[in-house]
Amino acid sequence: MLIAKAAEEVSVKAGKVIVEENKPGHEFFLILDGTATVRRNNRKLAELGPGQYFGELALLDRGPRTATVTADTDMTLAVLGQREFVGVLEGVPGLAYKILAIMARRLRDADTKAVSH
Repeated sequence: MLIAKAAEEVSVKAGKVIVEENKPGHEFFLILDGTATVRRNNRKLAELGPGQYFGELALLDRGPRTATVTADTDMTLAVLGQREFVGVLEGVPGLAYKILAIMARRLRDADTKAVSH
């Protein structure tokens, strides 16, 4: 798979903050093993596991991270930098569509949670 060829495999210990809200972001992360929690303003938004990813928004709009992601367990991640991420999206158009669809679902879920609180 193109992601595996372009990515660097990284091990992360439980408890490590992988990305921090409002900080610059330059990597995309695909979870190969382990779990993580996503928080915004210290409020839990989601739990992520193998096959799920995070970090795409900061790469697409070059803005700051929108949430903090912390490893719940020891993790193995595939990490792509900006150039590799764009290369994968250009090489696998279907992946770009899937990322957009998941981003839309996350936005819809965030809107629903904001209205209910």
